[in-house]
Amino acid sequence: MEKNTNRALRCFVLISALVFTGTGASAAMDSRPNLVFVFSDQQSWDMLGCYGNRDIKTPNLDRFSREGVRFSHCISTSPVCTPYRGILLSGQHPLRTGAFENDLQMRPGNGKYFAEVLRDAGYRTGYFGKWHLYGGDRNRGIPPGPFRYGFDDEFLSNNCTLVFDAARAYYWDQEGRTKKLYGDWEPYAQTRQAMEFVDRHADKPFALFLSWHPPHNWGAAHEGYDAPQDLLDLYDPEKLTLRPTVKDSPQIRRAYQGHMAMISSLDRSFGWLMDKLDERGLGTNTIVVFTSDHGDMLRSYEWPNNKGRAESLSCHVPLLVRWPAQLKPGTSDLLMGTFDLMPTLLGLMQLPVPDSCQGRDASNAILQGRDDGVDEQPLLFVPLNWRGVYTKRYTYSVDVNDPDGESHFNILYDRQTDPQETRNLFHDPKSAAVREKLHAQTFALMQRFGDAGLSHAEILKACVRDEDMADVLMSPAKRPVNWEGRLKDSPTR
Repeated sequence: MEKNTNRALRCFVLISALVFTGTGASAAMDSRPNLVFVFSDQQSWDMLGCYGNRDIKTPNLDRFSREGVRFSHCISTSPVCTPYRGILLSGQHPLRTGAFENDLQMRPGNGKYFAEVLRDAGYRTGYFGKWHLYGGDRNRGIPPGPFRYGFDDEFLSNNCTLVFDAARAYYWDQEGRTKKLYGDWEPYAQTRQAMEFVDRHADKPFALFLSWHPPHNWGAAHEGYDAPQDLLDLYDPEKLTLRPTVKDSPQIRRAYQGHMAMISSLDRSFGWLMDKLDERGLGTNTIVVFTSDHGDMLRSYEWPNNKGRAESLSCHVPLLVRWPAQLKPGTSDLLMGTFDLMPTLLGLMQLPVPDSCQGRDASNAILQGRDDGVDEQPLLFVPLNWRGVYTKRYTYSVDVNDPDGESHFNILYDRQTDPQETRNLFHDPKSAAVREKLHAQTFALMQRFGDAGLSHAEILKACVRDEDMADVLMSPAKRPVNWEGRLKDSPTR
């Protein structure tokens, strides 16, 4: 019944488009929506005004949220840069593509990937900004061909750098051979590149992905959270509201100031891009998405890293979607996750979802304004050996090698009674029944995705070449420049 309703709805959308734009194949082509997918790096859902943050200054994104659908729940399934991007662009589990930790190269040709579907459907594809999927040495361009996974028309990236200032920030040219300086604060320059792409392809269906690296920490100063002075001046660190899970200190307050300042720069850039769409008359029939690859814990729980955990500050990200031609503005409680983004957006665009895609197509629910039918989202991060599940009420993860112990990754939070996740109920006897249920859900999801729960060491042994093992275990800064990050095999099929 669901499939029939979905098919009928899509037919209605297509017929309506033909009525208003003309008849025939060319009219149908012209009525197809464009796609603009914008994502930041390391921005938790609570770091936008439209999600309730009263300190942060994000007027453009807040206005955009009122014009589209704001999702209450969007989960970064594997909340670290490479794993997230691999899932987003392939629609597949990291253990299928090999992109299960930073600097491992995602395997091409493992089914049809997101941009390959768009390209083959006649869309002009463009990608600008951080990539972090080529693996190995970060300081190299991505050559044209299979390792761009369908972004064949325009591709300007710096793979993965941690320099955003005008004096040093750079990108590789279209051929991936020559470095060029942006000459400006990095997200401003990348946004201008995206706007130029819109100008060049305004008369054809296009799919544009813009991947900003801020507000990721960078450099050595101020805990790595820095921005141009005019943006820092927007915030008084002494007046900022800190999360209840962090210890107050001048250093932490300065990190909050820099993090928020970077986000304000993204908000400014986003406004420019939306103005460009309106200037070219494309705003109504362009699906625009804003999200982030994962959150930033900003030293919460005294955890030294800022991601890679199941807590909401790490895995819960913003998701805003606007399509004035078809979507009614509002707030949705539909439970979305990284696996669902590719099939759902293809569904909205009436494009085929490859059989290799492992997420849910939620396009029908979104078009109908429904928020039911999805009860859980998987959570995982292979290098730290934990798996978990996120529901509308609970956040749960378990160390697969220490399921009953005191591991940092054995967590259970009831967000209904504890929305800030300040009380870990994993070992609470009164929560034993809930824990048992969530544990069963976690392992059922693992079975669904062919994840046998192997340890990180076992997975590396299965898929990394012996001569590369030492390089994989090194920190990125110490790896040899000729290491490519390629795997000899994938742990699952």
